[in-house]
Amino acid sequence: MPFSVYVIAWLLVGFLAGSIPFGWLAARLRGINLREIGSGNIGATNVMRALGWGWGLAVLLLDVLKGLAPLIGLRVCLAATAPGYAPPESVPWLLMGTGVAAILGHTFTPWLAFKGGKGVATGLGVLVALMQWWVLAPLAAFVLITATTRIVSLGSVFAALLVGATILTVPELWQYWLIGVICPLLVLWTHRGNIARLLAGTEPRLGDKPPSSGEDATDQQPEAAGDDAG
Repeated sequence: MPFSVYVIAWLLVGFLAGSIPFGWLAARLRGINLREIGSGNIGATNVMRALGWGWGLAVLLLDVLKGLAPLIGLRVCLAATAPGYAPPESVPWLLMGTGVAAILGHTFTPWLAFKGGKGVATGLGVLVALMQWWVLAPLAAFVLITATTRIVSLGSVFAALLVGATILTVPELWQYWLIGVICPLLVLWTHRGNIARLLAGTEPRLGDKPPSSGEDATDQQPEAAGDDAG
């Protein structure tokens, strides 16, 4: 197989893996249309509001796996290829491309009219694969900010900015500089509605009563950001 076809195949694998709408599927198993609950977002935060913490955590882990599994599979397959098949300088780009494809698959899932989640959980899976233990600092920032403020979007935005700063300042991560630029920008874009509400002081907090069906319809992804961070 020509290496160019190999690259395209992995980009497709990443996108399709990311496109699996676990949140929507979990809600359907309970007879619920997640698009008609809360913000209408298919991420783990809205699943927690609609189905409870157990379901929400399960969806969170599955969404993380959507970003992590393709990159682990890619590394294994690259290790099994013949020497020289993949030019060494192309490997970081292939890893980044597959990771971004997974995030975009979650954000613009074709199975739901290209309206998915915010890409934070799937992005975390990608970052674990690329940054390894360096991801602990952004993850700790997310947990600390979310725990103290009960605002998931605030933790997500700060963590994304810290991801960019970490990748662009740690020499061993420079090869993934494009992820360090794209991920924060994508998170800021998908959370633009959240940021507006944060500035206005109206952003919902975890534990608040969910908005009624359709209340946040104008804030659903991708036209604008809902109140979730998944």
